[in-house]
Amino acid sequence: MQTSDTVLMIEPVAFGYNAETAENNYFQIEQHNSDVQEKALQEFKTFVEKITNKGINVITIKDTPEPRKPDSIFPNNWVSFHRDGKVVLYPMFAPNRRTERRLDILDTIKSKGFEISEIIDLSKFEAEGKFLEGTGSMIFDHDHHIAYGSVSVRLNEALFREFCSNLGFTPVVFHSFQTANDQRLPIYHTNVMMCVGDQFAVICLDSIDDELEREKVQEVLKSTGKEIVEISEDQLQQFAGNMLQVRNEEGKTFLVMSETAYRSLTQEQIDRITNYCEIIYADLHTIETNGGGSARCMLAEIFLPKR
Repeated sequence: MQTSDTVLMIEPVAFGYNAETAENNYFQIEQHNSDVQEKALQEFKTFVEKITNKGINVITIKDTPEPRKPDSIFPNNWVSFHRDGKVVLYPMFAPNRRTERRLDILDTIKSKGFEISEIIDLSKFEAEGKFLEGTGSMIFDHDHHIAYGSVSVRLNEALFREFCSNLGFTPVVFHSFQTANDQRLPIYHTNVMMCVGDQFAVICLDSIDDELEREKVQEVLKSTGKEIVEISEDQLQQFAGNMLQVRNEEGKTFLVMSETAYRSLTQEQIDRITNYCEIIYADLHTIETNGGGSARCMLAEIFLPKR
């Protein structure tokens, strides 16, 4: 099944602009406000409430104050939880994000009745300068065992292909770009330019500059029966690609996004999405501006089997 009914979210205690990630995350803008953490925490809590109100299970774990982890609110980059009981820990580009990998979080998830059969730790690749930032850098089509990956500093192609081989995914490799500083620069995470749902995909095809790569991605999406909802580069800049489809305990599906993303969509795009599922959106402005990530980045899906 493509969607999970349970997500992990990390409550921030020291959220803020991270200069180490801003090196290649062109969505980040530093705000010199003393209340950034306070505003981010309020946005986080409102977001959690909106999701849980729809019957989706949220496991919320509070960040630890030390060491300071300004991006801990984005757990999907360091961990993924799979249907066969495997948990994967990922190599992270920014040194100050590597302390986000906390084994006590895995213990908490086990205490909620989930089974973990194996932990695959890829963090050793950090020493080789090879990075693969979880479901930020990879988009999984679980139903068809396909993984989409846009090559960047945060997705090493060889490591991505090895991961796919070991976990039974077929890799679809391409390059996507955004215009920043008057240049075409690699998009830091695949999940800001595309989202794969059970019957549809939201994607900025214009960000894939190579025509053959663009056609290949379209072909694969169509071959798996997905309706393609195309977004513009301007909408990408407003986090319209950073969405995640989830379901509640009754099996009803929802597409989760930020208010910024929702407001950027046309009525036609909204209608096409709501043919398949209801939309949940929340104001994440402080988190998006300072952190350079949005709704999808804040949600780590838990597919693990339950005891």
